[in-house]
Amino acid sequence: MKATNRDLLVLVKNEYASDQFMEQEVELLNDLLLHYETMNNFCRAHEVFDLNRNKILRKHQHIHQVVRQTELKPFQFLCNKN
Repeated sequence: MKATNRDLLVLVKNEYASDQFMEQEVELLNDLLLHYETMNNFCRAHEVFDLNRNKILRKHQHIHQVVRQTELKPFQFLCNKN
C-alpha cells in the first residue's frame, strides 16, 4: 500500500482507546480518502472565476488546466462549490 504523507486530526470520545485502535482508524481514514481524493472529484467540486474574461469555468478540462498551472493568473479564483 502506498504510504501517505498527511496530517489527520482524529477526535475520539473514548479516552481509553488503545494505540492499536487509533492506528486502525487512521489507516481506514487514509484508505477512504485515497479512493475519494481524485482529480475528477476535485474538478466536480470546484469552479474557476476568471474575472479577466468575465467567465465562470465549470468544465473538468478547464479546471484541470488551471490546477496544473504553477500559479493562478491574476484575477483567477479557484472556488469550492460548497
